[in-house]
Amino acid sequence: SASPFAVVPHNAAAARTTTTTTTLSAAAEVDTDTNTLTLSPIKSLDGVVTLPGSKSLSNRCLLLAALSEGNTRVENLLESDDIRYMLEALDTMKVPVEKHDATCVTVTGQSGPIHSPLDADDVCELFLGNAGTAMRPLAAALCMGKGKFVLDGVPRMRERPIADLIDGLQQLGADVTCVEETGCPPVTINANGLGGGKASISGKMSSQFLSSLLMASPAVDGDVTISIKDELISAPYVSLTIGLMKKFGVNVQIDGDMSGTPSFHIPATEKYTSPESILVEGDASSASYFIAGAAITGGTVTVRGCGSESVQGDVAFANVMEQMGATVTWAADSITVTRDPSTKLQGVDVDCDKIPDAAMTLAVAALFAEGPTTIRNVYSWRLKETERMKAIVAECTKLGATVEEFRDYCIIHPPKDNKVNDNVLIETYDDHRMAMTFSLAACAGVNVIIHDPGCTAKTFPTYFEMLESITTH
Repeated sequence: SASPFAVVPHNAAAARTTTTTTTLSAAAEVDTDTNTLTLSPIKSLDGVVTLPGSKSLSNRCLLLAALSEGNTRVENLLESDDIRYMLEALDTMKVPVEKHDATCVTVTGQSGPIHSPLDADDVCELFLGNAGTAMRPLAAALCMGKGKFVLDGVPRMRERPIADLIDGLQQLGADVTCVEETGCPPVTINANGLGGGKASISGKMSSQFLSSLLMASPAVDGDVTISIKDELISAPYVSLTIGLMKKFGVNVQIDGDMSGTPSFHIPATEKYTSPESILVEGDASSASYFIAGAAITGGTVTVRGCGSESVQGDVAFANVMEQMGATVTWAADSITVTRDPSTKLQGVDVDCDKIPDAAMTLAVAALFAEGPTTIRNVYSWRLKETERMKAIVAECTKLGATVEEFRDYCIIHPPKDNKVNDNVLIETYDDHRMAMTFSLAACAGVNVIIHDPGCTAKTFPTYFEMLESITTH
């Protein structure tokens, strides 16, 4: 039967450029010949933005719903490429998903591990684009069932590490491999269920490896203990995972401190049960562009969908803007940001280990500050959708900044008198966050040309329309 979800061609960028011109209300249009969008100067951002659902929470919810007993209605699901890859994977594996509308589905739980729908000798192939939030959790979860699987993605996905996760799964007894020379996908699985055990893994590269093992553990037939052998980066994402598992009825026992070398225990008795319905929080990483835009322009913007009660670490980005000179007002489900015109933004020195995605937005905010800004502890940038450290250094330099690059941090010296270069063509490297972050350069009163604006479809297809809707030119 045909999948109810639109299939994204393997070369998504090429496919997107052939679509009709995207019209943005009163904004520029995408030039289909050059695949660029010219943003005219932004004087101010003012208004209320209702955020799309969180990418991290959306894909986790879909997987936990599939592993649960009972049916789960998932509301405010993010409508984007990364989520579509997860939905297509569930469809391929014959996990029933009823689509009510673009942001609401009901998943029929499998009451345990997901098995291949194919004959024992046939390989179930899953194409997951560049979606780390689909690749890593599925690689772990599918080891717990039965069947042969190959998980693959776009060329960049074949450059994104997964060896630490594979190592942990092998310690638990799984027959799973990635490409030995690279430590990256494709991932090959010969699954025959797992019976508990212990694994000690590295948490230095990505917290997704630990999150993936944790989420898969209740589908194991036995007790599971996972320990971190070195250090755990991006720890808030692990707390987010554990909190979500709790909503699906599983309690993870934590031993030690999340900022040290914690270990996690999931007893065999812990099994997922559907919460019946779950509402996905607004995406805090996506909120960062509007929060920074308000801080830069001095307009007043409220983002709705995440606030003081958010489970996402990236809401802490608002505190960084406050440190720079913005005024931030928190509510349970929203954040309002402005800046007094008499207060100039000041450069800051920030450890961004816990906010690696929002830290990119800080790089552009730094162009508008007095004095340098140091963004520390972001080695993980080099392993994301693109090599983000090199990308950020290159594009900030084009805009007129002087950037010092180090292994896991950079120092951004703003252009003289904060005069950003006009009509700069921003290369986006097929990285959604590069396109969204660097759109804010237009707040300097200059035209900014964004190459391949459609790459925001990975997490935020309507970003440019939403930006325009609160823009005064």
